[in-house]
Amino acid sequence: MTERFKEITLHTDDLRADCANCFGLCCVALPFAASADFAIDKPAGKPCHNLLADYRCGIHPRLREKGFTGCTVYDCFGAGQKVSQVTYGGRSWHEDREMFEVFPVMRQLHELLWYLADVMDRPAAVTIHDDLCRKYQDTEALTREAPEALLKLDVESHRQSVNASLVRASELVRAGIAQKKERRGADLIGAKLRKADLRGASFRGAYLIGADLRDADLRLADLIGADLRGADLRGADLSDSLFLSQFQVNAAKGAPSTKLPPSLSRPGHWVK
Repeated sequence: MTERFKEITLHTDDLRADCANCFGLCCVALPFAASADFAIDKPAGKPCHNLLADYRCGIHPRLREKGFTGCTVYDCFGAGQKVSQVTYGGRSWHEDREMFEVFPVMRQLHELLWYLADVMDRPAAVTIHDDLCRKYQDTEALTREAPEALLKLDVESHRQSVNASLVRASELVRAGIAQKKERRGADLIGAKLRKADLRGASFRGAYLIGADLRDADLRLADLIGADLRGADLRGADLSDSLFLSQFQVNAAKGAPSTKLPPSLSRPGHWVK
């Protein structure tokens, strides 16, 4: 562990959604279209009709049965409460609707922090720990900028800079896996991968929609940007996978037999 890493306190709890300290930003700022994920059309900037005056969801326990599956999948990486309580100091969107534009910028920054936190203390990436820590500190500092600065930020350029470090970290962490599979950006929709040995595989940006991954071994697999909607993860081992997010887990199917990293929560809609 490097000296720079020792100086950083990782508050991963801050990178998890805390709806009690948000003003329902995702329920207002984001648009959605009537589909299998949402029961209605809603334009950006208009409150969902299920949003109550106290910013709670009026149908939260019944979202899926009411046709709002997408709401149970979405995760803001803690950007909602950061914008609500830090960037705007507790003012709601009723007072400043500019936060609708700031919110997606903050979400991208928090997503990058999540990925960096995942690899910063992995021993296999020790040779680039200083670089990872520097990228974490720089990104965290950006999240504390004023709204005007966040709106001017070239997020894509920053993402590219951070991603270069994440790619290198992934290569180092997965280097010890023999015959690791490279499935970056692959079309694996509905793929039959039950019980497959996928340790150390790269699924960066891969389409695993509806894939059968039951009992598959996904330890140290790079899953950044992988689309896991409807993927069957029952019995799968993702306990040490790279860059797995709550958003991806929420979108997949799982059960008590699914092994997840300790940083992630088991979705309430998974099979009991």
